[in-house]
Amino acid sequence: MLLIKELMNIILLGYMGVGKSLIGKQLSDLLNQNFIDLDAYIEKKEGKSIRNIFSDSGDIYFRKVESKLLKDCLSNNKNIILSVGGGTPCYYNNISLINSSKNFSIYLKNSNIELSKRLFKIKNNRPLISNIESEDKMIEFVSKHLFEREFYYNQASIKINCEGKDLNAICSSIISSLS
Repeated sequence: MLLIKELMNIILLGYMGVGKSLIGKQLSDLLNQNFIDLDAYIEKKEGKSIRNIFSDSGDIYFRKVESKLLKDCLSNNKNIILSVGGGTPCYYNNISLINSSKNFSIYLKNSNIELSKRLFKIKNNRPLISNIESEDKMIEFVSKHLFEREFYYNQASIKINCEGKDLNAICSSIISSLS
């Protein structure tokens, strides 16, 4: 696993609900690297939840703060595993920062159907989708949104297909790709 030792940061990206935070925590244990969830980092720095940032200040403000704190997080930490929000790579040229030479990015990919099923169950925790009233509408939304964002996700260093895999299998795939 020589490559892992050479890497400074491993950045997990992908659509909401794919499991970036859960996978990041497991991966950090397996690789003995610190884990940071960018949304939790933002909440700590802003002193409020992502939901409240969106409702109080709007998504433009949130995206500016997100970009600033992504830079802050990456410049103040080394050898971390970082999970970023689903939209993070898509704004303010964040994908270039994510793919800078000191970082290794991983696109965690899953089907729009699987993501929609997961997200519909937890939609009240997600400001972007909390008002979607049916699973069919969720599939429509996720399919369109994922199509728009995949341009950015596909710029990741590697892609890991998570569909039908459990947490251990996904982490094993990631580690195999790094070694």
